[in-house]
Amino acid sequence: MTELTEKRENGTLTIGLSGRIDTSNSHEVEEAIRAILEKQPAENVILDCEKLEYISSSGLRVLLRLHKELGDLHIINASTEVYEIFDMTGFTEMMKIDRAYKQLSVDGCTVIGEGAKGRVYRLDDETCVKVYFNPDALQDIQRERELARKALIKGVPTAISYDVAKVGDSYASVFELLNAKPFSWLIENDSENIDNYITMYVDLLKNVHAIEAREGELPDQKAEAMVWAQWCRDYFKDAVGDRIYELFEGIPENNHMIHGDFHTQNVMFQNGEVMLIDMDTVAAGDPVYELGNIYQSFVAYNEVNHDHAMEFLGMSYEHTVYMWEKTLELYMGTTDRRILDEAENKAKIVAYARLLRRTVRKDSENKALIANCEEKLRELVGKVDSLAL
Repeated sequence: MTELTEKRENGTLTIGLSGRIDTSNSHEVEEAIRAILEKQPAENVILDCEKLEYISSSGLRVLLRLHKELGDLHIINASTEVYEIFDMTGFTEMMKIDRAYKQLSVDGCTVIGEGAKGRVYRLDDETCVKVYFNPDALQDIQRERELARKALIKGVPTAISYDVAKVGDSYASVFELLNAKPFSWLIENDSENIDNYITMYVDLLKNVHAIEAREGELPDQKAEAMVWAQWCRDYFKDAVGDRIYELFEGIPENNHMIHGDFHTQNVMFQNGEVMLIDMDTVAAGDPVYELGNIYQSFVAYNEVNHDHAMEFLGMSYEHTVYMWEKTLELYMGTTDRRILDEAENKAKIVAYARLLRRTVRKDSENKALIANCEEKLRELVGKVDSLAL
């Protein structure tokens, strides 16, 4: 019979399961669990599956009976194999079941990308991990995996996480990126070919934007952008804030895909193929949102302190500004300064509105950046009739 362990602490009873629970021993296991429960009532009961190798349908029926009688049964440390059994049979929807996650260390690992929700490290020659800033990120991980799956099916070259791990107290997605290098590294270390890299970068950008999603298939970027717009309206409390809101409100609905964080740390070169990572910001919306984010990453965030470009993107400020200028030309398909200036002003308003909100909320001591965003927005709102590209 499988051996059981028990531990009582602060009204919680933890019963440890081990080995296999199947038809041959499920009855004995149930009797042993009930004997432990009868010794002394407990407010909470936890089944620790750290050493459980397998559970059959007869074992699952034991847990189902216990769950119905106790009303609240918590299962912890389920291995990947055991968790898949619980998930496939619907147990994860009936009770709280926590997986066991292997611990990884990123000490000394190279950072190859960073987004709004996490930082990507090169773990070894074949493996990368994205460590999430939010310590309770399991929902974010599931969301990103689903968005990456949808993007891959629609033809976007990307990497889908094949495992979840823990790095310290944080959760991390594990995925394969064999021989992949971010475009930031390529540009900084092979600047003679910068124009070739920008061409590949923009080709991928256009391919992403050409993909049309079904209604409601992807998150609506406009809904998120209107949060920025309302915040700006409340922040300025004058005609500038009202105008920002009006301009955002006038951006048309659009079901085409945008990445949402399309900078050179999230665009990778792997075995001759250009690919995207950090898919948690994928949405549907007008391309002005994407160009605004690109301008924010390459110029707006770095123009007060040029060192930010190297700290954030691993590139010099001169290279990030050049990246923006050439990206805009190639994306718009023209060198006509009038057309480019008009498109750039629209992207700038999106960029500075978003950056102002982010800086005030998360880096309020950065007075110079805040003042620059305010000044730019006051200057720009009268230069455009709409934000639609």
